[in-house]
Amino acid sequence: MSNNEQLLITNSNIVTPQGMIEGGWIHLHNGIIVNTGSEEATIPEVSPSATHINGKGSYILPGFIDIHVHGGAGLDFMNAGQEELQSITKFHAEHGTTGMLATSVTASREELTSLLKEAADFIRKPMPFAQLLGVHLEGPFISEKWSGAQNPSFIVQPQLEWLEEWVREFPDLIKIQTLAPEIPGAYAYIERLSHYGIVPACGHTDATFEQIKQAVKAGLKHAVHTFNAMTPLHHREPGTVGAVLTDDRIVSEIIADGEHVHPDVIRLLLRSKGSHNVILVTDAVSAAGMPDGQYQLGGLPVTVMNSVARLTDTGSLAGSTLTTLKGFTYMVKEVGVSIEEASRMASLNPARQIGLGDHYGSLEMNKRADVLILDAQLNLNQVIIGGRIIA
Repeated sequence: MSNNEQLLITNSNIVTPQGMIEGGWIHLHNGIIVNTGSEEATIPEVSPSATHINGKGSYILPGFIDIHVHGGAGLDFMNAGQEELQSITKFHAEHGTTGMLATSVTASREELTSLLKEAADFIRKPMPFAQLLGVHLEGPFISEKWSGAQNPSFIVQPQLEWLEEWVREFPDLIKIQTLAPEIPGAYAYIERLSHYGIVPACGHTDATFEQIKQAVKAGLKHAVHTFNAMTPLHHREPGTVGAVLTDDRIVSEIIADGEHVHPDVIRLLLRSKGSHNVILVTDAVSAAGMPDGQYQLGGLPVTVMNSVARLTDTGSLAGSTLTTLKGFTYMVKEVGVSIEEASRMASLNPARQIGLGDHYGSLEMNKRADVLILDAQLNLNQVIIGGRIIA
């Protein structure tokens, strides 16, 4: 099926920003969403050649958008050429991710520039699988104390010259950059990120509560893998976590894999922030979709055991082997949020945070036809990208 054909899905539960349409229908044509409806009498007439799917009570969701993902299927964005980018986007598309940001690790200027060039080249061509929507630079301007699985050899202070070059050479490509707001030069760098429409994010940071508040004044609006690799909450020094929990101007990422954050702490985050201010991410590394064994992340050895990735030397968590589908189902089944809330955190919230909410992230008229069909147990049955069934 090409994206210029029609597709009509009926007898389904359509997840929209306004709520669930039970027993509803959705009409896709020319790669966009034409309309949705709730009554059988309003089902549109389509051409005889249109594909008609009887959902039989399935859930119809917008495709997931992962704004923090390092790789998968044995491949890493940091050393991926065009074929590898195709393989990574195909792997994640088959698990429900229809849009993503190629996410770096802390590395040299040359390596980061190479990632940007490969991503820019990839985006210029048709993308049949998950759409590469841009790049998330995680580092290299972070705290050595909270480097986690980032390679400390490449940590430096913010370099405005690098940013100016990247923006000039690759306009509109960088969507997010993670840094530690407490290091010298960070506030000026955050202001410049905001000037260029890039989301400034705190992560791998030793910042105090007041330093995060000052960073918010400069333009900070995002927290990377909240609770992990940042100063924790203390009743006399609320730290980075305290600032993130209490400031609605900061949107929080969360890795919902049962390893990075306890489910009750995720519930605490949702009580504090609300589901409209939380984004599900995978932080998936090359080992996602692969068997247990030895891998690398940013030149550091990683051991995967029971699907949990840790630095071989220190035992620190090193990203995850998560897919967005697994994170979504964990939020529903283990944390106890509604399907509508989990969908918002996995689709609309990330789209809006990176400035693409008008075209991606929800099942609304004239948006891209990136659609998932899940059965009653939330198993993924079909993936539709740009109106085309790909899995």
